Amino acid sequence: MISVIADNITSPLGCCTSENLVALKSERSSLAGLTDAWGTRCRATVSLFPETIAAAMQADGLSRFEGFVANSAFEAISKAGIDITASDTLFVLSTTKGNIASLEQGTWSSRDYLGASAVRIAKALGVTTMPLVACNACISGLSALITAERLLSSGQYRYAIVSGADLVGKFVFTGFNSLKALSPDECRPFDMERQGLNLGEAAATIVLAREEEGTGCWKIRAAAVRNDAHHISTPAPDGEGLYLALRSVLEGVDTHGMAFVNAHGTATMFNDQSEAVAFGRAGLTDVQVNSLKGYYGHTLGAAGLVETIISMHAADIGIAPGTRGFRELGVSEKIRLSPHHQPVASRTFVKTLAGFGGGNAAVVMTRDNVAATSVKAVSLRTKSRVVITPAKAVINSVSLQLGSTGKELITELYMKEIGNYPRFYKMDMLSRLGFVASELLLQTESGRHFRKRHDRSVILFNRTSSIDADKHYWATVTDAGGAFPSPSWFVCTLPNIVVGEIAIRNGYCGETSFYILPFRDEEIMDKVLHASCRDSTVGSVLCGWLDYEDENHFSADLCLKEVLRQ
Repeated sequence: MISVIADNITSPLGCCTSENLVALKSERSSLAGLTDAWGTRCRATVSLFPETIAAAMQADGLSRFEGFVANSAFEAISKAGIDITASDTLFVLSTTKGNIASLEQGTWSSRDYLGASAVRIAKALGVTTMPLVACNACISGLSALITAERLLSSGQYRYAIVSGADLVGKFVFTGFNSLKALSPDECRPFDMERQGLNLGEAAATIVLAREEEGTGCWKIRAAAVRNDAHHISTPAPDGEGLYLALRSVLEGVDTHGMAFVNAHGTATMFNDQSEAVAFGRAGLTDVQVNSLKGYYGHTLGAAGLVETIISMHAADIGIAPGTRGFRELGVSEKIRLSPHHQPVASRTFVKTLAGFGGGNAAVVMTRDNVAATSVKAVSLRTKSRVVITPAKAVINSVSLQLGSTGKELITELYMKEIGNYPRFYKMDMLSRLGFVASELLLQTESGRHFRKRHDRSVILFNRTSSIDADKHYWATVTDAGGAFPSPSWFVCTLPNIVVGEIAIRNGYCGETSFYILPFRDEEIMDKVLHASCRDSTVGSVLCGWLDYEDENHFSADLCLKEVLRQ
């Protein structure tokens, strides 16, 4: 079982975990109002770093975003007392938009890609191994934590530094505003009068170690990622994906003796309702539920780490954090909430997140002594493979006869080989590429049925994240005086949308994950895939490299792999 040996929260409430805990205990929020948010003439409530903290986070050779990550990681590492230069130390970064400020400022270059950013941060810390970026929308923080836990459990590494951060600028603000998802006032999670979410800035770090290194520490007892297979930006009304994740992690857990459930709780109409239904289906209606969004806002890629850390420390001092802003229950399920902190004795809690692309994640954290579960090693057997470049398409070594090149080749493939899924034309180009490649791949599978299935994962990697969609969305912000930012383009500025599209098309309710690397590295891709497939529910995985930089620079190399258990 993997242990937490150090942590840090850097937020507008404080630059260390203890300062954040003091603020939480006093029920102090970092949310504040803006009357003309980023020149949009919109009133908003957000949690932003004051310039005094931002100035202290600056580091030579690093961007503003990278400086926040590095400082948070340094603070945690200094308490962990580990050799971060060793070959068995891993660095995992969690973020949704990273250096997107460079696109806003017109200075974007290849150095701003998330993989390149992670390399610079790792070098500044002294980490010598290949870094990995988890980019799975709002569940990114838990995705990074879960991935690190798996890699340590499988014996690939001894330590893992897991850091997450996001900063709020015009790109992110206008995007959420275009979706009508923002509340002008302080958010009210699960409340009858909730109007939407508040955005927030933060950086956080958790240092993990194998069990023998962390006696008496907080431990990750169980973790899971599942997809709704419902919609790329709206959670399933029945909470299916989150319910499946909870069902997995709660096996063998005494929920009646649990301290609390720390929910995603964004205060949006559909998220809170879907989460509440999932809690009811999972038998958690008698457990105290809370959301920390009223203290920090929605910190995007940092949320999973910030909220896990503060929950651990709150449980240590015997409190279940209150849900700031909550007054009257506004969801159909009769879950337990309080605006104020409640006393608890248990040292076990559940942390949940949900996000665009249909992703849902749940983690059970505990200080109790629980025997580690023995997991057998797995091997993966490739059943079929599809390769698409601007000049060709190859299925199991057989080239298709095509008359187009560049992005027109993708459309030709759709029209000739698929043609029955009109949503294709609503997708961004990364998703179109992934959709076509996955369809060609799955057409090689005998007995394909369009039904919900829980035994197939979709795990993809790339270098350029969602840069093509980022540029298209930003053009809608800057054109026509910024009057018409496109909500549909904004949703596509998350690379994991493509795994959501594949899940929806095929009814896949297993894990869906997207990772960013500085370049294609088969070794670390293989490590991640094998570690994820140790989950006994996984029977096969649709996986590989999927990158779309522009209409003449893209590649898809996808495989369908069967899991063989030893």
